[in-house]
Amino acid sequence: MGWVTLPEGLHVLESPWVIGVALVLTVVEVIASLVPGVATAWEAVHAAIRPVAAAGLAVLATWGSSPVLVVVAGLLGGSLGVATTATKLKLRTAIDLSPEPVSNAVATGAEVTTVAGMAWLVWAHPWIALGLAILILATLFLLALAAWRALRRAATWARGG
Repeated sequence: MGWVTLPEGLHVLESPWVIGVALVLTVVEVIASLVPGVATAWEAVHAAIRPVAAAGLAVLATWGSSPVLVVVAGLLGGSLGVATTATKLKLRTAIDLSPEPVSNAVATGAEVTTVAGMAWLVWAHPWIALGLAILILATLFLLALAAWRALRRAATWARGG
């Protein structure tokens, strides 16, 4: 399409087949994330997929550079994939435990908006995007931790403890 110049190793992502499959999977993910329970199961399955994909993309993006850079990029990409997936899974599990149906839709809307905004920011201002991604990850981790603590306190209180 020529909208963005990709690094040498990522030219495969320009394929109409890759773009089409990615769009179909995105629609499936948005629909799955609207249904409590299904959303958590979807995230659990992707806990095994996303870190590997993140590491693979990092390796492809740096392919042709020094072997040390390629390995470090793969390790960092995989680590970031694990951290974001674990945080998202915890948050989605906490959201699914809420008794009302609106929270899944709000969470999905916020997620899609954040991803779209970050995608633009990565291409327009990559260093700002990196800082914001780290800030969002830390915030989500703290929110998930607070939600788990609140749920644990509520469960203890409900059991009479």
